Amino acid sequence: MVQQSQRQRFLSLDIFRGATVCLMIIVNTSTGTGTEPFAALVHAPWIGFTAADLVFPSFLFAIGNAMSFSDPTRGAESDFLLKIAKRAAILFLLGFLLYWYPFVHQAPDGAWSATPIGQTRVMGVLQRIALAFALSSLAIRHLRQTGLYGLSAALLLGYWAIMLFGGAPAEQFTKLGNAGTRFDLWLLGRDHLYRKDGGFDPEGLLGVLPSVVNVLAGYLAGRWLSPGTDLGRAVRRMLIVGAALALLGLAWAPLFPIAKKLWTSSYVLLTIGLDMMCLAALVAAIEIRGWKFGVRFFQIFGKNPLALYLFSELLTYSLQFIRVGAGHHLYDWVAATLFLSVLPGKFGVLLFSVSFMLVCWALGYWLDRKHIIIKI
Repeated sequence: MVQQSQRQRFLSLDIFRGATVCLMIIVNTSTGTGTEPFAALVHAPWIGFTAADLVFPSFLFAIGNAMSFSDPTRGAESDFLLKIAKRAAILFLLGFLLYWYPFVHQAPDGAWSATPIGQTRVMGVLQRIALAFALSSLAIRHLRQTGLYGLSAALLLGYWAIMLFGGAPAEQFTKLGNAGTRFDLWLLGRDHLYRKDGGFDPEGLLGVLPSVVNVLAGYLAGRWLSPGTDLGRAVRRMLIVGAALALLGLAWAPLFPIAKKLWTSSYVLLTIGLDMMCLAALVAAIEIRGWKFGVRFFQIFGKNPLALYLFSELLTYSLQFIRVGAGHHLYDWVAATLFLSVLPGKFGVLLFSVSFMLVCWALGYWLDRKHIIIKI
């Protein structure tokens, strides 16, 4: 759905969300060029944490934050359920179609054929967002704030218990022995999972449970920024709580390792804590001190985050689909010819990723000039 107007909201939220989308595009395009990028732009291979691992949970946190500026109890229950189901279904379908795209493939003998839908990955980034959004929306509508805190604790502790007792003995935190992989293989089958890890899917179904807490945390933090709130006090509160949660996540790590690909509970607490502190810093700089430098740039991404993320993914897949010569794709050719040949190594990869991000920003700028905001 295309809307021609925008509801008033905190500018810092748009900037937080815009910076998240901006970094997401840079991270996603830093790999696949054949040259090693800066370590901060690469997800931790398994246990551990890098700056890239903060991007996805930050987007979930921003979704919850945006939900805090509307009344969750407004409207009839049937209308509410229909609206949530529609949004979640569209998001899920977009994610599914994104992995099926470009719908055809070329065999080794050069023949073209349709890609079977039975070999398409079911879960993914947008699919996890869809399910986490739907479950969070239901919780926010039917539970008070104290109930949301209790639910968050139950989800994190319950997920820990599932991973400890539902995985293969002594392999609870391995790629193929963890409870999430075993559940995905049983329910979805190997053909519908991520192709590069032999049956492990980093956005599997079970990981939706702790990711709901990232959304709820964004919502609860947003409630601290409701109209009439003392922003200075809210900033201090977010800084203190954020630091405490990050430290709690680090303290939990020896028992439940920090791992994005498993979306562990310790990882959730660490990312929520960092997000709270980042948002607090933005509120202090933009809403309280009136900081303007660079705001417009990230606001462009923040106004149409879903559309620009989809565009970036479709552009990536399209460039990787088009062949240039034997064994090369346009994506690789552009990176190697226009960037890595001029600036070899990690800086060349960064220049390519930033340039790719700026192409997406240009689309966002055009949408903004036309006063178009694309929502579902």
